[in-house]
Amino acid sequence: MNNPRMEGKIATIMLPERVDSATSASVEALMVGALRPGADVIVDGSAVTYMSAAGVRALAIVLHKAAELSARIVFCSFSGPAADCLLVSGFSQLFDVADSMEEALSRLRPKLGGSLEDRLHPHGATG
Repeated sequence: MNNPRMEGKIATIMLPERVDSATSASVEALMVGALRPGADVIVDGSAVTYMSAAGVRALAIVLHKAAELSARIVFCSFSGPAADCLLVSGFSQLFDVADSMEEALSRLRPKLGGSLEDRLHPHGATG
């Protein structure tokens, strides 16, 4: 397990191969350590080959703590049995799960609204 990596102001956490009863406490601590008020966090599950109910529970606990801090978390790149575990448990409907790191980043980056002209010249502005 690696310490959180920062890309811009987005922390990225790489999960280990196994997220189970033996590793869930340290995985939870790693994710909680990246949380700050208003933080943006990506949890990369690309290395996960096995996830137990204890692992899903750790993700749910962190999601709850993030909500308390108004932090945003996107889980990404889960595949195989780990993705199946999230799907079967029903937690994939509660979590923001992206297929790739790029998709996760796009969900967390601010989106500019309106047309370019509206952003440059707001309605009612003169000049």
